[in-house]
Amino acid sequence: MKTPLLAVAGILGLSLTAHAGHTNSVLEAELDGRQEVASDVRNRRIVGDPNGKGEAYVFGIDGDEFTLCYVLTVEKIELVPVGPVGEGMAAHIHEGAFGENGPIVAVLAGPEDGNAADCLTEGETGKFPTGEFGIVDRILDNPEDFYINVHNVEYPAGAIRGQLSDQGDDDDSSDDDSSDDDSRDD
Repeated sequence: MKTPLLAVAGILGLSLTAHAGHTNSVLEAELDGRQEVASDVRNRRIVGDPNGKGEAYVFGIDGDEFTLCYVLTVEKIELVPVGPVGEGMAAHIHEGAFGENGPIVAVLAGPEDGNAADCLTEGETGKFPTGEFGIVDRILDNPEDFYINVHNVEYPAGAIRGQLSDQGDDDDSSDDDSSDDDSRDD
């Protein structure tokens, strides 16, 4: 799935990794139907698409605290049938911890062909429905408090969902092991 995501990012001239000198984190989310949460918390069944998957990258723009960009790729979910764009498919950033539903804080483009990417600026009509000043900073500074979900006709409450996390928070112990091996060879 990373190939379509990289292609979309390349078209936009965006990078999916933070480079030296950049001040903004790159957030990521792995989406699937098992992460969708029923409105009735007693319901323990899978309420999202059991086959659906997706990935998203969310990042700010250096020197612009009001703009949030994203790249979103989905697969194995029902996409929009031929017809007017936007009918039946939507994607959002919601405020809510893992396992909890929450309000929409950012409106993303629905990935009608499996891909969506854009940059949103605070104050832009229809993009940040709460109108909260500083929402971009809150998302970038506290990714664990936000999730992305994608809705479609078959799963109007949500087909797939993924909690945001900071790429820099990944604990890759294999890097540590290789440095230990190098020190033993001396």
